[in-house]
Amino acid sequence: MKGCSLRIPFAVAQRPKTVLSCTGALAGDCGCTGQFQINGQLGERQSMKPAKFDYFAPTTLGEALELLGQHGPDAKVLAGGQSLMPMMNLRLVRPAVIVDINRVEELSGVSAADGTITIGALTRQRDLERSNVIQSAFPVMTAAISHIGHFQIRNRGTIGGSLAHADPAAELPALCTALDAELVVADGSGTQTMAASEFAVAPLITSLAPEQLLTEIRVPVLSDGWRWGFREVSRREGDFALVGAVAMLRNDGDGV
Repeated sequence: MKGCSLRIPFAVAQRPKTVLSCTGALAGDCGCTGQFQINGQLGERQSMKPAKFDYFAPTTLGEALELLGQHGPDAKVLAGGQSLMPMMNLRLVRPAVIVDINRVEELSGVSAADGTITIGALTRQRDLERSNVIQSAFPVMTAAISHIGHFQIRNRGTIGGSLAHADPAAELPALCTALDAELVVADGSGTQTMAASEFAVAPLITSLAPEQLLTEIRVPVLSDGWRWGFREVSRREGDFALVGAVAMLRNDGDGV
């Protein structure tokens, strides 16, 4: 379905396993007659704000990596969409292909093992904010995440999306660097790890290749004696930070 959107009830669009099918013969630039059927209900075509793109929604990591390998720099990954979708609506970016990874369940979740907390790249920021595991191991992360936009943003935004967007005003890249996190990156040939401090190479630019996908974040559990601080200044609550800082200090008995 190129260049089409549907005016349909929100409740219908949000139903799981919604089936989209065209009800007429192909016609026009967008390849449809203007009517679609969603689980038996009709919707009508509207103009889209973004430029035309092909849409894929893989359900496994392997499928997602295959699509990225096939389309390379023409593709963009859709996770929470809190940065990508506004940029597409303004046509600041015009990907030919969208790979929606929201159905790849293996990319979500928080687990603890062998002194390391592992966070799936698709884990929602709100879930991290509310996680007892994160609160216990990294209270600085819980405190900092509460500064990300408003709760509606955190409901959709993901940790991996924030890191991959590499906005210098974002909280999570600074946090992961301060916590000595490792990032796991996958492509069709396997996985590799890199330090969070090496992931962003410039504002809005990371070391990710077009065929690669950030899959998880590994953060070592802090030993005793660590203290932390986080401060951020913005014009209003929920605005982008004008300046922010995170600090981690450890007293080993001989000093800081």
